[in-house]
Amino acid sequence: MAVHQEPIAQATARADSAPSSQASAPSRASAPAPVWLQRMSLVVLVLFCFYIGALLAVLPWSPRYWDQNGWLLAHPRLQGILNTGWVRGIVSGIGLLDVWIGVSELLHYRDYLG
Repeated sequence: MAVHQEPIAQATARADSAPSSQASAPSRASAPAPVWLQRMSLVVLVLFCFYIGALLAVLPWSPRYWDQNGWLLAHPRLQGILNTGWVRGIVSGIGLLDVWIGVSELLHYRDYLG
């Protein structure tokens, strides 16, 4: 049995000692994204933050979507918790925080040229 394992171990040792062409290639830093793509991603991020933030800030205070929600009407214990003012305030606060993140990204944007 040891006779059969010996050639496999020798082949593995030779493969490990062979120089790798990937390891010897110089590492290149990737080029930055084009400026138009950087700006477009900023626009998408800011619009996403504004949209989600506005939804989270307004929906907890809308009776049609928060109080008369069919899923919450089917779960009365959860409805009792989610209809409290402090939970609505936390959800609205997360929404305002999300809007603030969008404003901050918009104000602190800089083009990365490399």
